[in-house]
Amino acid sequence: AVGQPGGSSSGGATGGAPSNTGGAGQATGGMDSGGGPDVECTRELLDGLLDDYFAALAAGDPSSLPLAPQVKFTENAEVTPIGATAFWMNAGDTKYSQRALDTAQCSVAAQAVIPEGGVDLPVGIRLKAERGEITEIETIVVRPGDYTASFAVESNPAAIITIAGEIGWHDPVPEGQRATREELIGWVDKYFRAFPAGVCDVTPACRRLENGGGNFSCSTGASCTSTPGGDAFVPRVILADEERGIAAGFTIFDFQTTGHLDMHMIKMSGGQVHAVQAILRDTNGESGWD
Repeated sequence: AVGQPGGSSSGGATGGAPSNTGGAGQATGGMDSGGGPDVECTRELLDGLLDDYFAALAAGDPSSLPLAPQVKFTENAEVTPIGATAFWMNAGDTKYSQRALDTAQCSVAAQAVIPEGGVDLPVGIRLKAERGEITEIETIVVRPGDYTASFAVESNPAAIITIAGEIGWHDPVPEGQRATREELIGWVDKYFRAFPAGVCDVTPACRRLENGGGNFSCSTGASCTSTPGGDAFVPRVILADEERGIAAGFTIFDFQTTGHLDMHMIKMSGGQVHAVQAILRDTNGESGWD
């Protein structure tokens, strides 16, 4: 089943991932503002936090959310008070989301389709929780004309929803075919650092979407080197969801152009990647989290 706003899931994911956004790798979190340090960070908890976030966004009012006093909110690399942006004031009900639930980091990352006025937009989001409160909120909102690299394709949010049924983003991976946390994180790390030589172990049917557009073969314009080096794009944070076989990574994409906000999400099972999807937006080369 594909992920829809308001849905929940069960299971567990373990491990830590490199991040310089702050917070401990074993942070705990909760869905209510009364949570304490003994609140366990679960998949249900993370699903609920994101559902609550989407509901507050559609209402244009963040007051119902369990926000930490020093919560950090960014939208398109700008640090701003939550609720103060045009998107927060004009967003509608989330039409679709696909999620990576990382209980080790107590974080959830999602790629979503959210309307602003009458226009559906591709959106990337990351929430981090500690002790029952949301401490970090990172969002990438891509409006028409926001991605202008020479090789950019036109956004197609409808395709994000359409292709989801083929991929089964939220289908649990059978245990014998699951990648470890280290394998999921390592694939994204290699993909970024060695790009385009780090695009390895993709199936012939694997498709790559950019803001929903393009629908390229995952190997188009890419290659695989067994031991690539370099730091083409340094990943800032990577989340891993072993149960679903999903990893999500955030970086600044500056391949043959100026920097862009970049959130990649992959689906892996049986040692191969079956889908790669990116949310990309122009920026000044900074993320707001450096």
